[in-house]
Amino acid sequence: MLGLEHLFDGWHLLVLVLLGLFIFGPDRLPKAIADGVKMLRNLRNMARNATSDLNRELGTDLQLEDLNPKALLRKHLLSEEDEAAIRRPLEQLYREVQDDVKGIKNEATSVAESVKSPSVEAGTTPAGPRKAAFDLDAT
Repeated sequence: MLGLEHLFDGWHLLVLVLLGLFIFGPDRLPKAIADGVKMLRNLRNMARNATSDLNRELGTDLQLEDLNPKALLRKHLLSEEDEAAIRRPLEQLYREVQDDVKGIKNEATSVAESVKSPSVEAGTTPAGPRKAAFDLDAT
């Protein structure tokens, strides 16, 4: 999550203030800022209350970051052994795919080098002499 200190550094804060002045005007800007801050506080309190309610209902120590389904499953439903058992075949498959990709890359590199080989005469291709793209006698 992006911290507020990063969001409201120098230029960003200046641009937000100028934008607020143009939209709300100098008379209503302080009230708009106060309303925005109040709304953020209410949202934080609602999130805090929701996590505390979930903690109480589930009987666990649930954090706001744990509401991501992957993190929730990993932390509360799977033991470390279960997670390792699930990861093991996938890691082996990942290594096999990596090896296959490296093999294909090496073969493609060797084919590309054989095509660029300096033993081929200038003006010819490995299939034979190069033909003109158009008929010179037709013009």
